[in-house]
Amino acid sequence: MADFENIAKQFVEFYYKTFDSNRSQLASLYGPDSMLSFEAAPSQGVANIVQKLVELPFTRVEHQVATLDAQPSNSQGGILVIVSGALLVEEEKRPMSYTQTFQLLPKDGSYYVFNDVFRLVYPAA
Repeated sequence: MADFENIAKQFVEFYYKTFDSNRSQLASLYGPDSMLSFEAAPSQGVANIVQKLVELPFTRVEHQVATLDAQPSNSQGGILVIVSGALLVEEEKRPMSYTQTFQLLPKDGSYYVFNDVFRLVYPAA
């Protein structure tokens, strides 16, 4: 069995560091068959996903990861990664809670994001 937990941790660290500094650099993590659902808005393919991420209505962002869970997801070496945490955008002092799920699939000795689902988590009323 591959060391899926370490792969997931390394991926999450790289993903959020890159997202927070230069979202356009995330293109290498996706493939032509990748799909992103960002707050229920779907985007498919590298160009569409990167366009969606770059056009988000904020320039400064910081992800603070609280939890990271990973499991092997198929017999070909896929990894399911579920993250929860806090998100600080622009000058906002109150963080927003979020959850993000990644389906990583092996490709050419590495991994790429096949599925990416992002949701803000709002407090219960």
